[in-house]
Amino acid sequence: MFAVMKKEFKSYLLTPIGYIFIGLFLLMFSIFFYLSVFSSRVVNFEYLFYNGATILTFVTPVLTMRMFAEERRNGTEQLLLTSPRSITSVVLGKFFAAAIIMLITEAFTLMYYAILRYFGKPSILVAGTTLLGFFLLSLAYISFGMFASSITENQIVASVLTIGVFIAMWFLPDFNQIFSIFSLIYKFDNFPNGLINISEIVTFVSFTILFILLTIIILQRRKSIK
Repeated sequence: MFAVMKKEFKSYLLTPIGYIFIGLFLLMFSIFFYLSVFSSRVVNFEYLFYNGATILTFVTPVLTMRMFAEERRNGTEQLLLTSPRSITSVVLGKFFAAAIIMLITEAFTLMYYAILRYFGKPSILVAGTTLLGFFLLSLAYISFGMFASSITENQIVASVLTIGVFIAMWFLPDFNQIFSIFSLIYKFDNFPNGLINISEIVTFVSFTILFILLTIIILQRRKSIK
């Protein structure tokens, strides 16, 4: 797993993918930061992450769409499936490499916290809770994006599918409150309020594990067919 993770992490840094993801996220985050702080006079660090969750919906595919779709398109999937490494280690290696890129991106957002310290006194406890919730949300998004990439060889299709499902999750609670259990952004809402609910953590972790397992199953079946 660690060999795959190291290889994938290097690929993010040696190709434009990692930098595009980080750059797009920080660019959009900076725009919302300017609108919130300088236009609306809001100096709450956690408030920015409501917009950050929206940004994540559209930039996550940059990180995930190539994971397996590119392997199929380039014809290297067969090498991947027949390598001595297990499918589980390959999937986990790719997942954790993307998670590290996300962690680096989130670390960059601390510079906005530093700026806000100049204007006010944002709560470090609430900021920490928000960052925790945002990272859990990110992992859930990455796991689904990886799953979408595993079921198609077209990166655009994987990207559109990922964004489409995430957007659908936004509106599920509008149809019926019972659907709020499927809305990850709805589950994220309490973290910027400084609240940590075990059920919400379980939801994020369960969602992440579910789509990691589904990705493994998809690849295992493809391996058995070949």
